[in-house]
Amino acid sequence: MKDIFRLGIILFVICAVASLMLSLTNNITAPVIEQRNIQANNESRQEVLQDAKEFKEVTNVKGDLVEEIYQGEKDGEVVGYTIKTAPRGYGGNVEVMVGISSDGKISGVKIGNHSETPGLGSKAAEPAFKDQYNGKSVETSLNVVKGNASNENDIVAISGATITSKAVTAGVNAAMDVYKQKLISINGTGE
Repeated sequence: MKDIFRLGIILFVICAVASLMLSLTNNITAPVIEQRNIQANNESRQEVLQDAKEFKEVTNVKGDLVEEIYQGEKDGEVVGYTIKTAPRGYGGNVEVMVGISSDGKISGVKIGNHSETPGLGSKAAEPAFKDQYNGKSVETSLNVVKGNASNENDIVAISGATITSKAVTAGVNAAMDVYKQKLISINGTGE
């Protein structure tokens, strides 16, 4: 009985020390991780909306799948918006950063954090897929097709990763909807 009690106390002390060390490590690394996430998001915004020199968060607008919206500016003029969405893919949520210029065209798409299958769904981050969105007008929703695109609003699916292709397209469509329905009126460029 004494041995069980002694082993229990030893195990408790080991667990307490390990928990304390993990807690201290988390407290030390959390600010660094947060800073790197901010830096990565800023780089993504700049990549999808290259004309912008600074970004201001838009907090009063929400939409389906939308996580954040930033207004891109250059010399005090609005040049477009970056909209981050998180649609559900095959392996979980896919972070999609979409840049939309003030003329209503997609200026870029960047795939961020995801858990898609390596070699299949992960191909969504490659230029061969994501560059299909560039220059598309926000006026018409995009559709995923297998094979060849026959319409201007068609996006050719990644072979073997249709779920991921549809998820990314859903994220881009969600960003386009927010832009059309809510951001144009804020900027005063609505018709």
